[in-house]
Amino acid sequence: MAHAAPAPGASPGSRLPDVFSARAHGIARWAVPAGTGLVYGYWVAANNRSGGPITGWNVLLGLVAAIVFAALCYALLVAAPRMRREVHALLWAAFGGCAFGFLYSEGGAAILRSVFMSLAVAAVVFVVLFYRYYTHEDAEGHRLS
Repeated sequence: MAHAAPAPGASPGSRLPDVFSARAHGIARWAVPAGTGLVYGYWVAANNRSGGPITGWNVLLGLVAAIVFAALCYALLVAAPRMRREVHALLWAAFGGCAFGFLYSEGGAAILRSVFMSLAVAAVVFVVLFYRYYTHEDAEGHRLS
């Protein structure tokens, strides 16, 4: 059975056309971590104040959380695809678990509850992403078409 030719504009080994330009991909590479970092920082600050007044320390906590989250997200977006699928999934699981655990602890939960909840989230993220990478990549990390 012959394989269908890729659509015009499709990247090599891909079945779907790439509808965004290289410029759009370049902008998204930094805009997605920055945007999600801002949302995360706001969420951390809101959880920390628990409905109380907004203070300077609260704003600073949200800003620092946003910067750290965005920087780590950007680093993972750049470095993780170069890793083997197991490490790739493990890095995203650690990032997701730590981000969730910090967010959860800012809501006033006990530290052990935060740890166990973040471990559960990290385990789910690892299983889902490992399955995705296992079914979409070969052992060396090359995408399957």
